[in-house]
Amino acid sequence: MRGIGCWEAERLPYDIPVKRFPFSLIPLSVLFVCSVSAALGQMDFWDLPPVSYSDTAATDSIAQMAAALAAGEVEIEGHGALQRLEFVLDKLEVPVESQVLVFSKTSLQNGLIHPRNPRCLYFSKNAYVGYVPGGAIEAIIQDPILGPVFYLIESGRKGGLQIERDTNKCLSCHATGRTEGVPGMLIRSVYPDSDGHPLLNFGTNDVSHETPLEERWGGWYVTGNSSLPHLGNRVFSEGSDLEPKESSLEDLSGLLDVSKYPLPTSDIVALMVLEHQCKMHTLMNAAAINYRRALHFMQVINPGSDPNSGSAGQVAESWADKIVECMFFKNEADPAEGIAGNPGFQKAFFNQFPKTEEGDSLAEFRLYGRVFKNRCSFMVYSEAFQGLPITVKGKVVARMRNILDGTDPEIDWIAGSERKRISQILEETLEGWVSVEN
Repeated sequence: MRGIGCWEAERLPYDIPVKRFPFSLIPLSVLFVCSVSAALGQMDFWDLPPVSYSDTAATDSIAQMAAALAAGEVEIEGHGALQRLEFVLDKLEVPVESQVLVFSKTSLQNGLIHPRNPRCLYFSKNAYVGYVPGGAIEAIIQDPILGPVFYLIESGRKGGLQIERDTNKCLSCHATGRTEGVPGMLIRSVYPDSDGHPLLNFGTNDVSHETPLEERWGGWYVTGNSSLPHLGNRVFSEGSDLEPKESSLEDLSGLLDVSKYPLPTSDIVALMVLEHQCKMHTLMNAAAINYRRALHFMQVINPGSDPNSGSAGQVAESWADKIVECMFFKNEADPAEGIAGNPGFQKAFFNQFPKTEEGDSLAEFRLYGRVFKNRCSFMVYSEAFQGLPITVKGKVVARMRNILDGTDPEIDWIAGSERKRISQILEETLEGWVSVEN
């Protein structure tokens, strides 16, 4: 159990539970003591004011979907598991072409997951959806106040859906040092055995765009081609050769029953996009939560204090630097001669994002030497970026501008012509880019 004391799940329309903690009984004078208790594991700091993560009702798109279902404003067509999955994907605007499959037992429904029954994952810039055949749908949605909110979606009465917000089990993995100490996303590469259990004595890797391809995709299926070897599509045992291997699969029909999934693929390009996106999402949400907490302390001590100065300003500056470095793909792993994946994903992904009058876009792929033609993250269009606290966002944008106009010498891996192209894309496609000030 996380937090202090006991909690009670209150059922809302369509079974969304909210944990009720007695935070209103905690006087401001003891908040500093509570922060020390957090370090001792008695309370997670995001469950303290001003975030009060577990105690605050979500207003994200799943909460809205649940309300619409309860009101009879929308209905699910069909009663099968895949029809429920496709309904959720459609309502959350998550492209089915983003499908990737993971067969390691590294998630909530481990009892169902193994190499012949992998978990499928889908994503958009604001949402993640997972499903294991025979189990529940899992989802992570960006909330404008809370950041990532975690849900389990199961079959309900009369073919409907039972939607439950989780603030406990999911966070045992999704709110640790691997996610910057706050609720967030992560991708791992492990060495799975023939049943999907990670062989932890061989080690694991947290994966982002910086991870060499040779260390990626252990426990994942990978369709498509890479000029470099990797750890995907394999199981291991004691004494196994752990060296990465070349692998080329068009689909997974020879390895599992693909009829249980919307698509027969686990696209290599989708995997690489997902790995960058999860890192960006986690950094932005960590920045937001840490800044709001620091500002809250400042204003308790000195009401009316400047949100750009003091400890809150320092927190904003520090996290802004981390966000910007990831935004510009610092230390991106070189895919060498290139990767080739499913054109269906690349088209669906590209179509989610705006482009200039000349046709330039931050979602345009290159797939050799680097993943994207323009090395500025598409996550600038995400709700996580748009919802950053004003001070944090202002510092991020100010540094991005300095980099793009050539006055910041630290980011030297982007040539002048690419910087100019990125600047033009942002000016034409990103609402508020010109008006954001530090």
